[in-house]
Order: sequence, then C-alpha cells, then structure tokens
Amino acid sequence: MAKRGRPRKNPLPEQENPHGTVILEKAEEGTSITSVDISTDKSVPDKNTWGSSFNEALAPDTTTTNISVTEEIESNKYSRAEDGLLKSINYEYNEDGSVNWRAMVDSKHLFPNKSWFEVRNKPLPRSIEGLQDNQLLIKLAGIKELAKLRGYSSVMYEVIKCEKDYVAIKCSICWLDNFESCDKVVFEDIANATIENTSSFATKFLETIAANRAFVRCVRNFLNVHIVGDDEIDKSNGTPQHPETEDEVEPLKKLTPNGVLENLASTKLKCNSFNDFKNKLRELWTLELYRNDEAKEWGNYDSIPAKEARLLINIIKNEN
Repeated sequence: MAKRGRPRKNPLPEQENPHGTVILEKAEEGTSITSVDISTDKSVPDKNTWGSSFNEALAPDTTTTNISVTEEIESNKYSRAEDGLLKSINYEYNEDGSVNWRAMVDSKHLFPNKSWFEVRNKPLPRSIEGLQDNQLLIKLAGIKELAKLRGYSSVMYEVIKCEKDYVAIKCSICWLDNFESCDKVVFEDIANATIENTSSFATKFLETIAANRAFVRCVRNFLNVHIVGDDEIDKSNGTPQHPETEDEVEPLKKLTPNGVLENLASTKLKCNSFNDFKNKLRELWTLELYRNDEAKEWGNYDSIPAKEARLLINIIKNEN
C-alpha cells in the first residue's frame, strides 16, 4: 500500500548518527536547518535531575516539617513532666512544697452542705463564698477530675459484703508516681450503703452507691481533701426506710406485687385487715370490675398469685 502525503522534493541521503544528534529540518527550500546535540548541550538538564527540577519549579516556597511521634505525644495536654504532674496544668503548692490538692478543686464542683445548716437552724447560703470545708460538699465529678489531675493507672473494687439491705465495697486506686511519692502507690478505702443511710430511690442501687462512696473516700483521704463527698452523706434524713418492722425479709417483701397490693389496700382503700380487703373484692365482683372464683380461697395477701396481684393493683390505681 502506498504511503499517503506529499513526496519530499529533494530527499536527503541517509547518514549515520553516531553522536545521538537530532536533525530538525524544514521541508521548504531556503530554510535553515538547526541541529541539537543532546549529548553535548549543557543547557538541557540531565534526565536524572528532571524530577527534582520539576518539583522545585512547582513549589519554590514549600518547606517540609517533620514531626516525630514522640514530639506529638509530648505536646498532648495529658502528657506529664518528670515530676509526674501534667504539663498543661498550673498546680498550687503548700508551704512544704507538696501539691495543695484542696486548692485544685474547681469551685463549680462545690456547693453548700444543706444538712449542716438545717441542724443549726441557719439559712442555706446561695453561694460557697466564705464557707469552710466542713460546710461544703463536693460532687462526684469534682472527685473524678481531681483523680485525673493526680494521675492513676487503675481502679479496682472488691465486694466485702453484699446483702439485701447492706453492701460494703473496697476501692483500690493505683496512683502514678510523682515527686511526692517517688513510686507508684496503691491506696485503699472502704464504704457501705444500707437502706438506713440512703434515700428511698437509692435503696434500689446499694452496690452502685457503695462503690461511688468508696471511690470518693479513697481519693479524698489519699489527697488530704477534707470536704465530704455528696455521695457519702446520709440522705435518709434519719428516718428508717422500714421502721415498722425489724424483720430483715420485710423490706424486700414490700417490693413484690403482693407487698405493693397490701400497701395500696391500706392507704387507698383504707383496709385495716385482709377481711376488709375481701369485702372490697366482693364489691369489685358486684361491679363486674374483677371476678375470680379462687379469691374465696385466699387467706392473706401472700396467698394471692402474683399475676392476680398485679391485675388488682391496676384496678385499684385506676379507681376513683
């Protein structure tokens, strides 16, 4: 097949090119021919330097900064200096050179101890200004923040005693070494929670209350902070949760459907005895609000099946 295009008028004879010379030529007559010898022309950069020359041309003002992992860690706000204290925190010190941990408690975590003023028939202050440590309480969040400032590696809990109305827990904290201790220190403290020193709501979470109290006490005593924790105080107001009985089974009984039914029958229906409650069941039968042929066999509240007790609870609660 013939090649397409215009034929060369005066084709040049083929010649050897031992020096790698590239011949640039014009097809038109009378035009000068220019040749460039890549092997000898110093104005053409070496191929090995093309990459670096290209990068320099694109970013002449760019500077490279290398930050090591160590430098990044040291710049972290939680990094500690050689004395064991956080670099990002300004600590306050006692006259003997030790850290004044009481002064490190943020005032937002403090509030007046209401019970202290009530016992003395004094008005409750609206702020903590001018109050002594024994007139204050500290929140759990403040204790946690204080522990973080000091630095610890682990917190462990051990259940010393766990009963239906009494829980005792020991808290162990492994503190990081600093200039005050010169080595890691494990400090332990113990606290309890009972149905007699907690509020009605907290009696359902005795384990949690005891654990929080032990943690607060462990931090406070180790750091010599003499402000009682809010979680530590007795919020029962001195009133036993179940003063009508000394039977240790009775408190739990009142949480069962039968116990709740008995309480409702006494407070809302004014039933002084189980016979009064049986009379109320007869009224419910007449009104067709509740009918159960087995009710005549019931001799006391405990003999009522839990399912029936729940049903009766709903009926009594909805009764006008």
